Amino acid sequence: MNTNPPLWKATAHATKSEAPDIAAAFELGTGPQALLIDEAPFEDRATIEALYVAMPDGALLEKLAGRTVHVALLPDVDWIKLSQEGLPPVRAGRFFVYGAHDAGAVPPAVIPIRIEAGMAFGTGHHETTALCLRVLSDLSRQRRFANVLDLGCGTGLLAIGAAKLWRRPVLASDIDPVAVDVTRENAAANEVAPLIRAVTAEGLTHPRIAAKAPFDLILANILAGPLTQLAPGMARALAPGGVAVLSGLLIWQEALVLSFYRSQGLILRRARRAGVWSALVLERPGRGQ
Repeated sequence: MNTNPPLWKATAHATKSEAPDIAAAFELGTGPQALLIDEAPFEDRATIEALYVAMPDGALLEKLAGRTVHVALLPDVDWIKLSQEGLPPVRAGRFFVYGAHDAGAVPPAVIPIRIEAGMAFGTGHHETTALCLRVLSDLSRQRRFANVLDLGCGTGLLAIGAAKLWRRPVLASDIDPVAVDVTRENAAANEVAPLIRAVTAEGLTHPRIAAKAPFDLILANILAGPLTQLAPGMARALAPGGVAVLSGLLIWQEALVLSFYRSQGLILRRARRAGVWSALVLERPGRGQ
């Protein structure tokens, strides 16, 4: 029997150039659990879908998007599990992310991560997650990180990646207790459970996060709106010389997000992009810089 909470889906159709703006409009609504832009390969059309744990305000979404938005309750099945079973593995930087059905397909000379999504976001298939894995691979060639926070951990994929790279403790947090449970399960499946502590927390004010700060690496693959709100706390939680990896934002939202972090003294070191999505690598200047 399926015990997962029901999901609502909001859908809109647009041209490929219009899709990022409509995705941003969905983000401004009631806060989706996941957001997807599906572009037709040979036509100028795209479908924008957002998943919600509670029924979104369709009229508000239509007003924000400027077009018809279809809102429907999904049937009572585990959609994420079903979609996982048909998803191919993902190669991102040094990492190879796979599900149980692809356990025999792991190639040599990679860092394997087995992820079972459950009800949490982050299987490596979304552009932002793959971008963050590539950034982690890039960073691993430059330095080691000893104190890492995965903020908004979802499935725990990035926390697991960091733990496997540096074999150091990683703190993972998410506002959703289901995601925290999934992170713990995935950490155990990847044999890094002793290195990962997962907590249910909103933002950076949880006592365990405060006790572990300052961090030399913070990973935050969430959405542009929450990223702007978290800028002051993120800057305070970073050690001098610490790095923040921000994703879950569209390319056109980069300037907005950067304005909040630059005002806190952080410096943009690199931007990685895939499709309409972006990942920003920022650094807090070290002492004397």
